[in-house]
Amino acid sequence: MRKATTIDKKLVSEILVSAFSPLKEKNSINLIVKQDKKRVERMQLLMEYLFERSIRFGEIYISDNNKACILLKFPHQEKTTFSTLLLDVKLAFKCIGFKRIFKVLKRQLIAAKYYPKEKHIRPVIMGIKKECDGSGTAARLMLEIKKHFKNNQLPVIIDAASEKNVKMYQKFGFKIQKKEDVLGFPMYFLRLN
Repeated sequence: MRKATTIDKKLVSEILVSAFSPLKEKNSINLIVKQDKKRVERMQLLMEYLFERSIRFGEIYISDNNKACILLKFPHQEKTTFSTLLLDVKLAFKCIGFKRIFKVLKRQLIAAKYYPKEKHIRPVIMGIKKECDGSGTAARLMLEIKKHFKNNQLPVIIDAASEKNVKMYQKFGFKIQKKEDVLGFPMYFLRLN
């Protein structure tokens, strides 16, 4: 595992698009990304946005084989700047679209309700290239992340929509804190520490 730098933006976004573009069911990504003929292009913009936010206010890790990545944020370090506002505006207009913005804001309000005000670590997104799904790469990356943060005292809070992902997080010690169903798909909030 290695820590990503700004030069890894293209690689990280390619991994994440590969992982999430095949998913057609209702989930947070498909809620955010406008569903039209430019879906994959819009998804690329979302992944680049998540990269930018995570590289500024967290850390990003890439598996040794460059096939999986995890983006972490430290919300207590986040701040609003002119450049972050520009990122938000670009995402709203080029990825989400006007009609979807209220649904996305609703999702953000639900998430804010279950993320603590205390300092914590928030895994934003984790992905593995589609061709490597089931190879153990994601599990190895999670084990390395857990080992890397073994002395961490901060709680780790994550949300997930997929039962498969929830079960994987539970194997690593996460406990379900809450489940929400108001968006048309489940949102599980899990906590470690």
